Amino acid sequence: MISNQETLTLSPFMAIYDIVVPKDNMLRQINELVDFTFILEELNTKYCLDNGRNAVPPIRMFKYLLLKSIFDLSDVDVVERSKYDMSFKYFLGMAPEDSVINPSSLTKFRKLRLQDVGLMDMLINKSVEIALEKETIKSKSIILDATHTKARYNHKSPKEFLQEKTKNVRKATYQIDESMKEKFPPENLF
Repeated sequence: MISNQETLTLSPFMAIYDIVVPKDNMLRQINELVDFTFILEELNTKYCLDNGRNAVPPIRMFKYLLLKSIFDLSDVDVVERSKYDMSFKYFLGMAPEDSVINPSSLTKFRKLRLQDVGLMDMLINKSVEIALEKETIKSKSIILDATHTKARYNHKSPKEFLQEKTKNVRKATYQIDESMKEKFPPENLF
């Protein structure tokens, strides 16, 4: 069930956001510039308005997915970071002492509420359109990360994935200390 009324967060600790989340913080600026109510309008038909227990607000769920995309985090990582990163909590519209969702809720939200790929594309397009209007995006070109499609099929085998990560670690290490080449095991160990 989704409530028809927006909730006002009342907490004696809300003033902490003014101290720990600076005015030039990207998430604060996005929150102040973008009106996310379009998400309610688009997802209204995906929720029951008068039956069941209260759902996590769809705007908050969408913002979790936005954070996940912006910071390239997994479901578990975005929820974990939301526990202690005050800019995340501010962006999500939570009181500092509020508890976060279970990471599985993001999977359910994607599967049950955003199952239509066209809907996800429309929400992304609308977000980009608003960001362009508010001039929060200054680039002439926009690159969208299609993480939601990647999750349905892993293009790399575990072996390929490990080889790629190993290669990246080696590169980073060699940039710092070239002599490490002699100390590392042979490259094609897998």
